[in-house]
Amino acid sequence: MPDPAGQQPQGRGPGAAPPHSRSAADRLLAVLGAFDHANPALSLTGIARRARLTPATAHRLVGVLTAWGALERDERGSYHIGLRVWELAALAPRGHALREAALPFLEDLYEATHENVHLAVRDGLDTVYIERISGRSAVGVRSRVGARWPLHATGVGLVLLAHSSPAVQDEVCARPLVAFTPHTLSDPVRLRRTLADVRRTGCAVSDRQITEDALSVAAPVRGPRGDVVAAVSLVVHAAGTQPPMLIPAVRLAARGISRALGRPGAPPLGEGPGPG
Repeated sequence: MPDPAGQQPQGRGPGAAPPHSRSAADRLLAVLGAFDHANPALSLTGIARRARLTPATAHRLVGVLTAWGALERDERGSYHIGLRVWELAALAPRGHALREAALPFLEDLYEATHENVHLAVRDGLDTVYIERISGRSAVGVRSRVGARWPLHATGVGLVLLAHSSPAVQDEVCARPLVAFTPHTLSDPVRLRRTLADVRRTGCAVSDRQITEDALSVAAPVRGPRGDVVAAVSLVVHAAGTQPPMLIPAVRLAARGISRALGRPGAPPLGEGPGPG
């Protein structure tokens, strides 16, 4: 099964609209959207194909983006996302600012466990990881910073989905729920019951949903207004793990981040991802 971290989010992939109906801005964004975790380097031909552009149009737009710094060309002639895009991304309040506030607490959680520690936010119907700390002895995970995963299949995703609007939950449950292992919550009835448990207990346990050897415990991070703006998780070896032993540490980290976000002078997080 393909890694969803290398797929485009629903409705936002390259060439989502027919080529003849796209504006100049749409075509520029399609060029940038051609790159993802599975395709970090592309030839001009590859960009044109993935963005659904003619070679001449792709050549012109790639030239504009390269001159501006959004793309960079290496010695082999392949293109990569440029540092100018990274500079802009650092201004995102739900990315860099949240990460800066959370990092001391994520590091404390890592030092206490030496396991995988994640911080994630919701973007539409996806979970997006904005920080990860991992040790050499920790269980292998398929997540990475900037990766997208379905909301139903991870601990952080279950927390974010449980505290999303009913409209978002309805939309997720109405779609096919991808099963990565036999343990993945791919039945909408079971998923709704699990989301109710997450709201009731204040934490989520994702047991072998992505890989057969990993278990995740996650808790919500709240912004200054009390709304859930992110989720923090600990991912460990599933064999022999007792989730109740991990929950207090994860909750402590989440509450610490929440308090930091509510302090005077804390960086603004901006608006959330909206109902969709």
